[in-house]
Amino acid sequence: MITIIAVRTITVADLRAARACSDQVRLFERTFPKGVRVTLRNLNRAVKAGLNVAWAVNLLTPEQQAEYEKATDSAWDEYWKATDSAWAEYKKARASAWAEYKKATDSAWAEYEKARATARAKHEKAKATALAEYDKAKATAQAEYDKAKATALVRALNG
Repeated sequence: MITIIAVRTITVADLRAARACSDQVRLFERTFPKGVRVTLRNLNRAVKAGLNVAWAVNLLTPEQQAEYEKATDSAWDEYWKATDSAWAEYKKARASAWAEYKKATDSAWAEYEKARATARAKHEKAKATALAEYDKAKATAQAEYDKAKATALVRALNG
């Protein structure tokens, strides 16, 4: 016995009826102006064109949706098995790499902090010395100014 499987054709009207986003409808129309038969080959063409083919599940009837989920559940389980172990390995490698990084940089950071503290102490000492010299010059200038001001006032008052 030969079983004949009907191949569905998807059109722009189908996408609009299912409320697909307008840019995807335009892209579909440019890629498949007369619609497209649902085949793996055409699915790959759609992906290469930039169409969101995963969205096509919105075109399924509830019965088709149930069949689709039944068919993909085991693949999804396998996906998680594969990615969970890969993620665990990634986290393990990342932790190891971080430990090596910290080991390499902690001593460098300590040296940096030591050099920075020394430089800061020298800076503060130089700043304090310069400020003391400034304050001394300012006091001398203020005294001279006050003396000149007093003399000028006495002259002006005796005038």
